[in-house]
Order: sequence, then C-alpha cells, then structure tokens
Amino acid sequence: MKRYDLIVVGAGPSGLSAAIAAAGKGLKTVVFDENERPGGQLFKQIHKFFGSKEHKAKIRGFVIGQELLEEADQAGVEVVLNATVIGLYQDKEIVVRTGETVHHYKANAIIIATGASENMVTFDGWTLPGVIGAGAAQTMMNLHGVRPGKRVLMLGSGNVGLVVSFQLLQCGCEVAALVDAAPKIGGYGVHAAKVARTGVPFYLSHTIVKAEGTDHVTGVTIAEVDAHFQFIPGTEKHFDVDTICVAVGLSPMSQLLKMAGCQMEDNPKKGGQVPVCDEHGATSVPGIFVAGDVSGIEEASSAMIEGRMAGIRASEYLGYMQQEEEKSSLDQLDHALDGLRQGMFAPANRGRNITETEEGIPISENLLTHGFVAEDEIERFPGVTRSIGVHPVMECTQNIPCNPCQDACARHCIRIGEKITSLPAVNPENTCIGCGLCVASCSGQAIFLVNEQSEEGYATVTLPYEFLPLPEKGEKGVALGRDGQEVCSAQVVEVRTSPTFDKTNLLTMKVPAAFAMKARFYRKKAQ
Repeated sequence: MKRYDLIVVGAGPSGLSAAIAAAGKGLKTVVFDENERPGGQLFKQIHKFFGSKEHKAKIRGFVIGQELLEEADQAGVEVVLNATVIGLYQDKEIVVRTGETVHHYKANAIIIATGASENMVTFDGWTLPGVIGAGAAQTMMNLHGVRPGKRVLMLGSGNVGLVVSFQLLQCGCEVAALVDAAPKIGGYGVHAAKVARTGVPFYLSHTIVKAEGTDHVTGVTIAEVDAHFQFIPGTEKHFDVDTICVAVGLSPMSQLLKMAGCQMEDNPKKGGQVPVCDEHGATSVPGIFVAGDVSGIEEASSAMIEGRMAGIRASEYLGYMQQEEEKSSLDQLDHALDGLRQGMFAPANRGRNITETEEGIPISENLLTHGFVAEDEIERFPGVTRSIGVHPVMECTQNIPCNPCQDACARHCIRIGEKITSLPAVNPENTCIGCGLCVASCSGQAIFLVNEQSEEGYATVTLPYEFLPLPEKGEKGVALGRDGQEVCSAQVVEVRTSPTFDKTNLLTMKVPAAFAMKARFYRKKAQ
C-alpha cells in the first residue's frame, strides 16, 4: 500500500490550491481526480473572474486553471487522473478505482475537495434528449467545441444560468428565453444585463410545464407560477427549441466525508448536506479537511482560498509549520476570503430582501425582475454620469466584490472606495483619454466609453464585444438598448483588439447623439 503525507481528492480549483500550499511546505502530496483532465470547472469558464488582484480578478477561468497546474507541477504535486475515489475509511485509507483495477492508499492527512453536482428538476418530458445541465452545456462548448443546440431555453437565473446563457450566445446558439420560478433574478445584475441587452427575454415567476417531442426536444411550454409555485392557468407560453438547459443550483458531493464518519449537517444555505467544519476546513475527524463547494456552495475564487487554507491547516497538523506561521498565513487568507463574502450576495445575506445599496441608493427593481436597469433608474448610480468629451459610464449597480476597473485606469478616472463592494464612481478631477482599459477589465462587461458629441449630431459609444466574427469598420447595423430592443441605427467606427484587453474587443459605434446614453449593444443588420 502506497503512503503519502497528504492525499487530496479532487483536482479542481480548491483541490489544486490545497495541494500547492501543502507541497510548498514539504509534504509528499498526491491529488486524485476522476476526470481525464485536471482543473475541475475552471477550464469551462471562459469569462473573467470577479474580486480584486489577490482574487485573480479580470483573469479568465481557464487561464487560472493553467496557472494552477503549472504551480502544482513546480511544487512537485503528483496528479493522478481517471482515478475515482470510491471509499474513505478510518485511519485515512482511501480506495481508488483506475480502469478495472482497485488500489488502496494511506496518508497522514486527507483533504476532500470533491466539489458539487448539478441539481435537476423534474417536469413532463425532462428525460428527453436535449434536456441538459448548464455544466454539460459548458463542457460541450468550452472543452469540446460542440454547440449544444441551435435554439435553447435556459431554466435558472443564478450566476451559472446567466453566465452559461451568455456563453451559449457566444457559441452561436439562440437563447429563446431565460426562465426562473423565483420572482427575482438570483445572480449578479451585471451578468443579467449583458444577456438582456442582446435581446434575450426574462420570464421571472415562470417555470417549465413540459418539454415537447417524442425522441428529442422540439419545444417547451412554460407558465407563470403563484406565490406557492403553482401554475396559473391561462399563462402558458410556448417556445420552439431543440435544447432545454437547466441551471437550478448545485449540491455538495459530500458522500466520502459521511463514509469517513465526519459529523454532517443539512444546511440549505450551503447547498445541502455538508460536513461540520471550522472556518479553515477542519472536520470533526482529526486529519480530515475540506475545501471548496463540498463544504458549501460558493464561487471558484472562494474555493481557491479555502483550498490554500486547508493545505496550510494540514501542514501544521502534520508538523510542517509552526503555529505562529500558520496563524499569520491564515489571517491573510481570512482577509482575502472576507473580501469575497461582502456585498448583497454575501452568504450572510442569502434570503434577505435588500432594497438599498451600501450607499443608500434604491436597488433597481427592473433589474431584478427583467434583467436590465430601466432608463428612469440608471442615472441615480454614481458611475453613470454625463460629461463633455469621452468619459466612462459604469453601469455597475449592485454591491458585488469587484474592483479591477479602479486599477485599470492609469489616470485614476475611476474610484471605488475603501470597500471592495463599493459602487464605482467617476473622478471628475481627472480626464479620460479613451484608452478603453477600464472597458476591457470589467468582469461584468458593465463599463462603456461615451462621447456624447463626437461630431455634429452624433455620439460614439465604445462597448465590450466578445462575439465572432468581429464587425468591420464602416459596417452599418443597429444599436440595442439595455432591454435588447432596437433604439437607433449605428455604424461601426472602430474595433480594437489588444493582448492587454485579453480577448475582450472594444467596439466603437456612431449613433445619433440623442441615443448616447441608451445604445448599449451592436447588431449587424440582417441580410
């Protein structure tokens, strides 16, 4: 039986981070993962992360995955793939199936970082081919280059549903609608807004009645639900679709911990059955630690920090760190994790009805129910200002943990404030030069450069653009508003690309001056 100082189960963001932290202290570390490639969900995530520099903000998920793999290799971490851990027993012994063979391993400490699995809802026809989870859609698109369908309905308005809806659009799919039984959108408003301005309609307080088809999905019927989530007769709506994508939450994959005798609890706020553990991942069984979604559903940024915490705890437990060094390291990580757990989406605020921002500004109800900030609401937020000449317009309207725009502007035209969740504001003392770095750096694609009088009777709007093929200079099309409806004609003035922009192209369009503060997306005219 082969022995290690530390065995990590799961090669996702938390597991790799834990292994790197422990191996860096000298522990002989191995990571087992059931998949054919490491990195977990990171390699499916083509969007830019939120947070600040210490959280890897404005870096795309798959790039973070590559960085973690390189760090693990340099630290001497052994990563074993296509290896399913089927048992975790007393004395920290695990059973691993690789192919048709079974192997036993022992370690002095174990870190479980198995993540979470997608939830599913049942409805008439839910087993038809064409009903898939959002994670499956991401795997098809972002790992295998396969389009999940031509016309898709998304069920679920949390961050996963919103992000995957946008990625479906990028993949060339048509998203017929985004549906959620809840009365309000569950994910970040900036994610909802970038989907809404492409023209995707939102149906809140609606859910699926049935999927239609015999041997595959050919359509779907939804209906409005009441406060008790019962269908309201006469509210049915039909969509011709070939794919139904389900994004209704995740459940921690905590079975191994239960098998090992760890104390467990059913905690709806954490996603289901999770181990009872302290703030740094130590379970009730000495020497068994947890990190990431297996201990409570959060973002990948949080999972990476939790992984490092668990790796440090395991190092101290095995005598590879002094308590003073452990405390210093954990204090720094506590600070970083606390930054991600602030704002209206903080774990402590789940289930609360928040009506104002931290600055005392009323929350946009239209954003929560339709996916976009209404025209009569938008200018009450500090990032949305009018000015002479080119200037940033930051349509960031919720307190979320993110501030890369502040660091992106070398001229300090943008200020955030002391808290990572503070709404961005324009600094009127400094002059914008239109470099566009703030537009490219915004993980929520919520910043625009506007010149309200670029020439007589016309304005220019520079927006983030991540669709192919890129429009060409001089091309004529239409500008869409925040609600995805056509507002005016538009002409492409310029499309800028740069390695600094990290695959976010900056499209500048010319529109009639009256629509400078309304035009927020460009669409080529149909041939």
